[in-house]
Amino acid sequence: MSEVLLTDGAMVTVRQLTAADHDQVVALHKAMPDEDRYLRFFSMSVPPIDIFVTKVLDENAGVGAFDGHVLLGMAAYVVIQGSAPVTADVALVVAHQVQHHGIGTLLLEHLGSLARSHGVQRFTADVLPGNWRMLRVFSDMGLAVSTRPNFDVIKVDIDLVPGEGYLDAVAVRERVAATASLQPLFCPDSVTVIGAGRKPESIGHAVLSNILAGGFTGMVTAVNPHAREVLGVACYPSVSAIPNAPDLAVTCVPAAAVADVAAECGQVGVRALLVISSGLSTNPVQAKRLLDTVRQYGMRMVGPNCLGVVNSEVRLDASFAAGGLSAGEVGVVTQSGGIAIALLEQLRRLGLGVSTLVSTGDKYDVSGNDLLHWWESDIRTKVAVLYLESFGNPRKFSRLARHLARSKPVLAIRAGSTEAGQRAAASHTAATATPAVLREALFRQAGVIAVDRLSELTGTIALLSRQPLPNGNRVAVISNAGGAGVLAADACVQNGLIMPALSERTRGELKKVLPALASVHNPVDTTAVVADEIFNQALQIVLDDDQVDAVIAIAAPTALGDPSSAITAETDKTLIAVRLDQGNVVDWLNGLPCFADPGAAAVALGHAAERATWLRRPAGRVPDLPAVDATAARKVVRDHLATHSHGEWLEPEQVVALLRAFGLPVLGEMFAPDMETAVAAQREFDGPVAMKAVAAGLLHKSRGGGVRLGLAGSAEVRAAFEEFSGRFGPALHGVVVQPMVQPGRELLIGVTSDPTFGPLVVFGLGGVDTDMLDDRTARLVPVTDVDADEMLGAIRSARGVFTSDVDKQLVRDVLLRVARLAELLPEVAELDINPLVVGRDGGIVVDARVRIEPVRYTDPYLRRLR
Repeated sequence: MSEVLLTDGAMVTVRQLTAADHDQVVALHKAMPDEDRYLRFFSMSVPPIDIFVTKVLDENAGVGAFDGHVLLGMAAYVVIQGSAPVTADVALVVAHQVQHHGIGTLLLEHLGSLARSHGVQRFTADVLPGNWRMLRVFSDMGLAVSTRPNFDVIKVDIDLVPGEGYLDAVAVRERVAATASLQPLFCPDSVTVIGAGRKPESIGHAVLSNILAGGFTGMVTAVNPHAREVLGVACYPSVSAIPNAPDLAVTCVPAAAVADVAAECGQVGVRALLVISSGLSTNPVQAKRLLDTVRQYGMRMVGPNCLGVVNSEVRLDASFAAGGLSAGEVGVVTQSGGIAIALLEQLRRLGLGVSTLVSTGDKYDVSGNDLLHWWESDIRTKVAVLYLESFGNPRKFSRLARHLARSKPVLAIRAGSTEAGQRAAASHTAATATPAVLREALFRQAGVIAVDRLSELTGTIALLSRQPLPNGNRVAVISNAGGAGVLAADACVQNGLIMPALSERTRGELKKVLPALASVHNPVDTTAVVADEIFNQALQIVLDDDQVDAVIAIAAPTALGDPSSAITAETDKTLIAVRLDQGNVVDWLNGLPCFADPGAAAVALGHAAERATWLRRPAGRVPDLPAVDATAARKVVRDHLATHSHGEWLEPEQVVALLRAFGLPVLGEMFAPDMETAVAAQREFDGPVAMKAVAAGLLHKSRGGGVRLGLAGSAEVRAAFEEFSGRFGPALHGVVVQPMVQPGRELLIGVTSDPTFGPLVVFGLGGVDTDMLDDRTARLVPVTDVDADEMLGAIRSARGVFTSDVDKQLVRDVLLRVARLAELLPEVAELDINPLVVGRDGGIVVDARVRIEPVRYTDPYLRRLR
């Protein structure tokens, strides 16, 4: 069951239909007006729908949209027996009075997700040519739709594979609905503060005071049964006593009273709640009552346990932060009230201010994803800032943030970077997947700029707000203090920037204006004795160099002068300043972002260059891969789970079958349960072989002494088998015998699946180098062709690995196939290919292991509230 928003922001419940819904489903069909009945059944008479409804309900193949207990519409499918691909007839009915609200499209989204979970691959329907509304619903879905005339009807076929077009279409529909639902929360016409006390030290009093001081453009009331007015605002004994129900109610009452207050708000028509009150999350019963009440009445809610909401468009400061309303262009969402307070103050000092600030607190309803939707449509917001301690739906967050980042910078403060939450892992790949690695992969792919400190955040915001993005990452540094220039140069390199050599022309021009002792190489040292106008001339010369994309100008005031006043120029390049005696970490100098520390300037510039690079990056696509038999792969997984209901590591022959189903180059091998079978396998391969022990608990075979290489005859095979028997005893199940492969570069490609983030694909050095060098990179699925290319170049040793002796295209192909495997088979909990041995003309998977776990199907992109 899911609560879902319609296009106008109204809330409905979508759930699977059951036998208990039989009468309502039948009644929905019988209540259809003549025109709707004709378009649906090609007849004006009521057909015998009872049999159809019973079949749908018995097969759990229908979903309904409900307003409370009232069925508004239903969608269902019936599988066509023997169809390949698996195809189902689809039917849709929406009550006539609620059509044109997006219910039909919403039902088809949920029905398609349900059908995919049951293995259905395609919907089909017969539609009358005059039923243009139904044809439009199908075409607007975003799925691949084909139509063709079939006598007097139009045959519609819908491919249920959710491609990029479908996911984009779902996101647009969700954004429209979310924005409409958030309107009374962020832009209300009227607000009431429930629990507005007369004592200045009470939170309710502080919130009401801020609303009034901010100059809220709407009507303000308060609820306090013991007062007629507070701060000159009329008070009422209860929400129901207010003559006109307010759009937004701010609750500052004790935790035990919040659910009752929310119920009263819902009953009188309040459309949104801001729950400042704390203490609910320690009482699960009260917490559930509150959320159930919010859902029952279709309200949106921020909180509980939060600082409040600020929206400068309507001059709403519904918070208890000090300092007053500071309007600006920065949108902020944070789970921490303390972070919100600190960021508000720093932005206020810089004169930047906020467009929207939402402190989500315990995040029962409104989350970071909602704000990404809001800011997409809010032209006042130029920069988005996130402080998220947890992700409810990171895969949806990734798509939303990636779309928003194309038009506005999205910055996130890293939180929880330690490995305290790392789960125990048995494979090299899983050992990589700490929470920090997962989050970094998420941010990197979505184009989110991640920062570690508030000062780093505000410095980057200042740069992005007032300077153009650099065209590249080539930076020149000019200073009147040589040591500071060196520090800046080091910091630039550490932050992914390049310190290019200045052109001969630039060096010549600098020599003409600077003292003889000056350094005209990058970083430029003008010496401390230059006059302000000379420093400015030198700065302009450096900016004019075609080899330079951005400039950091550093000023150290001395008794001889202060060149900081000269740091100004007519340029379209990125220019930032550093003033070494500056008290604030970041400030303004002649309209330029000015830092107190060269390192901080380099960090901010590195982030700007990172954003510019990401914007130039092609969007990428998940490529179609030949020779992929997903059906055969699913059979391997299904057969394994049939005998191992809790899942475990696949047997070697199952691993081979699974990888070969995805077109991966797997080395031939034979499993030998005893010594004589192993000897026979060596003879059949007719050459030196590798022998690997298959023993209970032995995952890292080389480390555990379970590998012998280059066994050239029967005697060596027998000796190795006896050695394994002595070492592993009864735990030895047998051995795997493989032909020896030609030497090559040993690489690791693997997968680990996180229950929240989904599958993570890891690439790096393999073999004995895996743990020793820890040179790896990771991306979350889906992995595009651009992601794959970036991964190949992201490891530290990339330049040394991909020489002419290594088939880079083979590695790329294997990486993409493994990523596709992880995407299509969520039951793959861990996969290690180590090593993948690659030479000049190809490569081979020498060793691999796969762990399977049963999973419950989830659709991360399905429209639904938290």
